[in-house]
Amino acid sequence: MISVIARVAILLVSIAATPLSATAADLSAAWPQWRGPTRDGQSSLTPAWPERFDDTTMTQQWRVELGPSYSGPIVAQDRVFVTETRDQQTEVVQALSRTNGKVLWSAEWPGALSVPFFARSNGDWIRATPAYDGESLFVAGMRDVLVCLDAQNGNERWRVDCAERFNSTLPNFGFVSSPLVDGEHVYVQAGASFLKLKKQTGETVWRVLEDDGGMNGSAFSSPIKATIAGVSQLLVQTRDRLAGVDEVTGSVLWSQTIEAFRGMNILTPVVIDDAIFTSSYGGKSWLFDVVTSGEATDKNWAVTQRWQNKNQGYMSTPVVMEGHIYTHLKNQRFACIEIATGRECWVTKPFGKYWSLVAQGQKILALDEKGDLLLINANPEKFELLSQHHVSDSPAWAHLAVGGTEIFVRDLTGLTVYRWAESTK
Repeated sequence: MISVIARVAILLVSIAATPLSATAADLSAAWPQWRGPTRDGQSSLTPAWPERFDDTTMTQQWRVELGPSYSGPIVAQDRVFVTETRDQQTEVVQALSRTNGKVLWSAEWPGALSVPFFARSNGDWIRATPAYDGESLFVAGMRDVLVCLDAQNGNERWRVDCAERFNSTLPNFGFVSSPLVDGEHVYVQAGASFLKLKKQTGETVWRVLEDDGGMNGSAFSSPIKATIAGVSQLLVQTRDRLAGVDEVTGSVLWSQTIEAFRGMNILTPVVIDDAIFTSSYGGKSWLFDVVTSGEATDKNWAVTQRWQNKNQGYMSTPVVMEGHIYTHLKNQRFACIEIATGRECWVTKPFGKYWSLVAQGQKILALDEKGDLLLINANPEKFELLSQHHVSDSPAWAHLAVGGTEIFVRDLTGLTVYRWAESTK
């Protein structure tokens, strides 16, 4: 039974007439989680993106006004899931019609938390991007609460108050790590640790990489699943280290210390074959090679640094394309780094404070915090801006979503959906 304090108020505005038809195959054409279908910022190669933005290639379909949020929109076949913080005290999740933005259902719960003074200019609102598996929506609330909702009607299936369950302190910046759903489980950094929960019940399977909470509480980075050195594992970056975790037992296979100012390891690490790229605020950029030896049941792991350079990442997670890393930096510049050597190929003038990046083929789509959408050719020889279009007068901190010929832009005051014409090339 849900306690009075934890009880969620489900406000069924209206329910879609037909059930959700979202299979695993469907999700590949939508945007079901942090950084897209494959959790790496890569969009499907079909349909092809246009060569430029203008009034003939890009049109606004609809817009819905919302309270502030950093959560990226989650796009299903017939609906879009969004979050917001209302009146600085309530967290709200809504399912909107993908066709016209009409509210299909809404759910809410108390969710106020005030971040430290030096980060307050960026707000106290909900931060993490939810995850969707075709049936359920997993939403991280600011007060270290993970809520599982029925994606059809918004009814609460379960909730886990991580601070209460694990007797941990509330994270100073709120619940920032975006949930990862894999098979019958959901993984997330919360409760000052890395957690594996049963997705049907919220029951804890294991808890590892426990942290004392410190000034910042739980980590910021979002976990991914990857095969490294031939072994399937979970890759997670805590506030002070990078680690590979056995998905069944929760044992830490290997770990590597990552230098960061005040534990600001925010971006999601990127796997490149058996190497891992990461970068931190107050640190550097690194590429680590991970190797293993020994029998299948008794492997010995080793992590070696291939290179490091002076570039400092911050909140933006990079995309990898044809031997190069394209990344937005703490100094607000955009850079291209050669994977083999760590050489900086080029770096641009400053843009906004944050970019969310999506790649397709040779093109990169970037949403700048200032509200500009940039189309970039991935050229390691020079920065090549193909087109730029202003899409919001409000700051755009949420991650961009792309589904088919539609672009979903969540700025601080609403969600706007654009449709672009397919490339004729």
